[in-house]
Amino acid sequence: MSDMGSPALIHQPPGKEQAIVAFDFDGTLTVRDSFTGFLRWRAGGRGWLKGLARLTPDVAAYVADRDRGRLKAASVREFLKGVPRDRLEADAEAFAGQVWPRFMRHDALACWHDWGRRGAFRVIVTASPDITVAPFARRLGAEALLGTPLVFDSGDRVTGAFAGPNCRGEEKVRRLRAAFGDDMLLTAAYGDTTGDTEMLAMADEAGFRRFKG
Repeated sequence: MSDMGSPALIHQPPGKEQAIVAFDFDGTLTVRDSFTGFLRWRAGGRGWLKGLARLTPDVAAYVADRDRGRLKAASVREFLKGVPRDRLEADAEAFAGQVWPRFMRHDALACWHDWGRRGAFRVIVTASPDITVAPFARRLGAEALLGTPLVFDSGDRVTGAFAGPNCRGEEKVRRLRAAFGDDMLLTAAYGDTTGDTEMLAMADEAGFRRFKG
């Protein structure tokens, strides 16, 4: 039986009166896309170029249909299929440790830590796989992480599929409500692309490419 990953990584639920604040990850807390960076780092220069060449038909399909989830799934199959979970976790941890100083946005971190000092429940909501973002979330002291979970086979290896829809757009709202209840109140949300629009719209305070604690 396959393991469809964890639908949410939450240390403990928010308190009754605790403010919930949501942050997109890639391009919001970071200066660039973390998953692409991770795949390139892990594959190495030659492996990355060979993999991109094999993905040419998928890139061409994306130009036509703009389906980010399909292109991301193709990238997972190309670069990660068959990788054991423990190896992937170790690689993700090594990547995060190596790139952290130059990868994180200082203005975003200031806002993140300000909410932490105020006792907010901070959740990262990202389209990237939760397993590759988890090391960053731990370093940040995130109270929760909602991402796009990978599917693992009976041998605990990456199958190349996702356990659900790409976590962007309306899916971010659905995942937040699934984790914290349909009547949840989002005090603030931060993002940087149209994939964050719906999440920002449900927050009392929205920061689009800007940060205000």
